[in-house]
Amino acid sequence: MTTHDAILPLQVGPYTFASRLLVGTGKYPDNACMKEALVESGADVITVAVRRANLDVRGSGDCLLDHIDPSYQLLPNTAGCFTAEDALRTARLGRELGISDMVKLEVLSDPQTLLPHPVPTLEATRILAEEGFTVLVYTSDDPVLALELESAGAAAVMPAGAPIGSGQGVLNANSMSIIIERASVPIIIDAGVGTASDVTVAMELGADGVLLNTGIAHAQNPVQMARAMRHALEAGYWAAHAGRIGKKRYANASSPTDGLITSVSGKQNDGIPGE
Repeated sequence: MTTHDAILPLQVGPYTFASRLLVGTGKYPDNACMKEALVESGADVITVAVRRANLDVRGSGDCLLDHIDPSYQLLPNTAGCFTAEDALRTARLGRELGISDMVKLEVLSDPQTLLPHPVPTLEATRILAEEGFTVLVYTSDDPVLALELESAGAAAVMPAGAPIGSGQGVLNANSMSIIIERASVPIIIDAGVGTASDVTVAMELGADGVLLNTGIAHAQNPVQMARAMRHALEAGYWAAHAGRIGKKRYANASSPTDGLITSVSGKQNDGIPGE
C-alpha cells in the first residue's frame, strides 16, 4: 500500500487511532463471536460499559476484559446513566480502575428513547474536561448543542445518526453536515447504524469516524457484518476525499459531443451516451 492509499489516523485529544471505526463489546451471542468480530472490524478502539464489565472478578474468565486482547485501546463508557452525577461517578470509576482517562460520555434522557439529555450532558462534559478526561460525548444531531459541547471541552463530539440500536442509519444528513462543517474537533457518528451502507453514508458526509455496536452484534452473521463495516468505512472515507460529482436535474452524456459527424440533413448526430 502506498502512502497516498493509507487512511490517515484519527486524532482525538492526545490519542491516535489507526482505524476510524470504533466498535462496542455488548450484545454478541458469546465472547468467541465477539472476539472474532472485533478482529474482522479492524477497529483498534473498543468501547466497554463500566457498569457491565464485572471488573471485580477480572482474571476469573467472568470479566469482559478477560476476553479482549490487551492490544485494543479501551474506551469506557457511561452507558445506562440518566443523571450527570451518575455519569461522573461512572467515568471516575473507569479511570480509578485503570481502564482509561478517555471516556465515552452518555447521559440519557429516558429508557424508552435513549436519547441524550442536553443539559446534564453539557454539565458533565465541562466537569470531566476540567478533571483532565479526554471526553468523547454522545449527543443529538443538534448543530448548536454540538458547538456548545466543543466549547465545554469535548475532545470529540458524537452525534447520533438515529436512536440507539434502531438500525435506521443517518436520519438527518442536513444537520449532520452542518455539525461536521462547523466543528474544530473530530465528529464521530454514533448510534443507529444498521448496515454497511449506513457507515459509508456517514463517512461520505465528512465524518471523522463511526462508532457502532448493535449493527454488528445483532446481525445474523456478526463476523461477516464486521468485515462489511470495515470496508464500508474505507469506501466512504475515500469517496469523501475524492470529491463526488455534482447532482443535476437532467441527464448529462458521458461521451463528448464536439466534432460529431453530421447527418445528411446537416444536423449533428446526437450520438448515444456511453462510457
